[in-house]
Amino acid sequence: MTVLTWSDDRVEQLKKLWEAGLSASQIAAELGNVTRNAVIGKVHRLGLSGRAKSPSSAAPRQRKARPAAQQMMRVSRPVSRGNTALAHAFEVELEPDPVAFDNVVPMSQRLSLLELNEATCHWPVGDPASPEFFFCGGKALTGLPYCAHHSRVAYQPAADRRRQQPKQTR
Repeated sequence: MTVLTWSDDRVEQLKKLWEAGLSASQIAAELGNVTRNAVIGKVHRLGLSGRAKSPSSAAPRQRKARPAAQQMMRVSRPVSRGNTALAHAFEVELEPDPVAFDNVVPMSQRLSLLELNEATCHWPVGDPASPEFFFCGGKALTGLPYCAHHSRVAYQPAADRRRQQPKQTR
């Protein structure tokens, strides 16, 4: 591999070609025995920035008109992301939690912070500053801090959260 030195003549020729709007590839071919990347590097080191627009890029491109008879019909397809080979092709319907719906927790099930353990639901209900504050206290799912109902609330798939519309207040 031969090392190219940028002579003053070659640098001047590079400047003229760059300001004429030639691409780095075209300049490399014109100069000969130099790569496109070498041209880009030299232009950067010289601080050359302002350049004329090439005639082809200065004029906006004309778009081809489509014949009216060839209207395209777009068909929506189901969206699938990730590895679909291992995806389940069915939906599992979970049994409704008989105990806790809409923060209705039986009085006997309600627990304070000191009464919580690994087997109880840690879902907070109410304002922590108020004396009526409590935790759900239902039977927690194995390995999770919440009961079945509160697990469904806490662990929603991201796609489901995005699909839900904000609730309108009256």
